[in-house]
Amino acid sequence: MSYELVALLMFASMMLLLFTGQRVFGVIGFVATVFSLALWGEGAFEMPFNASFVLLNWYPLVTLPMFIYMGYMLSESGIADDLYRMFHVWSGPVRGGLAIGTIGLMVIISAMNGLSVAGMSIGASIALPEMLKRRYDKVMVTGVIQAGSSLGILVPPSVVLVLYGMIARQPVGQLWLAGVFPGLLLAGLFIAYIAIRCWLQPDLGPALPPEERNVPWREKFRLLRAGILPFLIFFLMTGLFLMGVTSLVESSAVGAAAATLAAIIKRRLTWQVMEETIRKTLSISCMFMWIILAALSFGAVFDGVGAGKALQSLFVERWELDPWTILIMMQLSFILMGMFLDDTAMLVIVAPLYVPLVRALGFDLIWYGVLYTITCQIAYMTPPFGYNLFLMRAMAPPEITLADIYRSIVPFVAVMILGLALVMIFPELATWLPKEVYSRR
Repeated sequence: MSYELVALLMFASMMLLLFTGQRVFGVIGFVATVFSLALWGEGAFEMPFNASFVLLNWYPLVTLPMFIYMGYMLSESGIADDLYRMFHVWSGPVRGGLAIGTIGLMVIISAMNGLSVAGMSIGASIALPEMLKRRYDKVMVTGVIQAGSSLGILVPPSVVLVLYGMIARQPVGQLWLAGVFPGLLLAGLFIAYIAIRCWLQPDLGPALPPEERNVPWREKFRLLRAGILPFLIFFLMTGLFLMGVTSLVESSAVGAAAATLAAIIKRRLTWQVMEETIRKTLSISCMFMWIILAALSFGAVFDGVGAGKALQSLFVERWELDPWTILIMMQLSFILMGMFLDDTAMLVIVAPLYVPLVRALGFDLIWYGVLYTITCQIAYMTPPFGYNLFLMRAMAPPEITLADIYRSIVPFVAVMILGLALVMIFPELATWLPKEVYSRR
């Protein structure tokens, strides 16, 4: 049996088992184990053993539980609620102002968490009821929350970029910096779309009524204090890292400690908050570590059968495709898989194939990590099984149907495709900041 056929069977077996609903890491690890034993016998037992040591010796992985803890601490302690109140008062007088404020809130939550699920839960529980109560169009606001929460996997500290860095062997610090401008670009495009749409159709996002707008300036400035603690946390975490004062891991520890201190200052650090934060942090961190371990084992088998070189030979030598055509085909395959799989499953399945190919084609792997993440954002919101679609369905009130949720994402997916195209056409959007920062070190 040829190695190409072995690689195809591995891929097909994985896809088939994933559709059975089994856990991602279990499926990937099982397929890797079965094929490694079939190919190399008992000696293949060394593969997961070596992969686990690679995982446990990768020092930047310590940042993963730290940033997850920080995000959940800020969410569980209610600091996110204060932020939305601030955005509500300051942006409410503008048409679509609450939706614009929600995008701003999502950017801040993303910069303190790194997971889209945190932004989704906060948006669905805090922002969605407020906007519906003020007669915002239910289809538009549903799309706003889904699009805004997707920024969590791009704006640093992105957990998805940590996974990509681990599998592609790229520095996480550079990947996070590469995600800054593309993340802000997407947020800006979302805000521009909302503002223009609500200006053309005021009934979609009416301004707040006068009685809610007439908040004394003293009260408005008092509410600005809600943004002070998150800004200080972000500065201590990111600013010290950019200035070279702290390393990446030290920055994550600073962020976790600062979030805990913020909860203490607000007098909201109860045993219940601490228990929920630690429980969720442990659950998410363990899940990602198992996935990375399974991915490393799977990638070792794929490398062993030469699947990456076979794919490169097929595209470049046999089909004679140019590098940009191959790159676009890869992005389209991500979107297609994202209709059925989550981002971690996609990364584990295709990274062993695509990363060597991207390197061979001469593209920057840091830049490609940003492209992959934006494509994951798009895939999160595409039917029939987009991850964010079902999260929204689970959290939305009964009056919002699945058909409403599907309709809501159409314009935002179009905006995200525009953002993806801009980052592809202008790679400096992703590569300038990491080069600028690391050239000074």
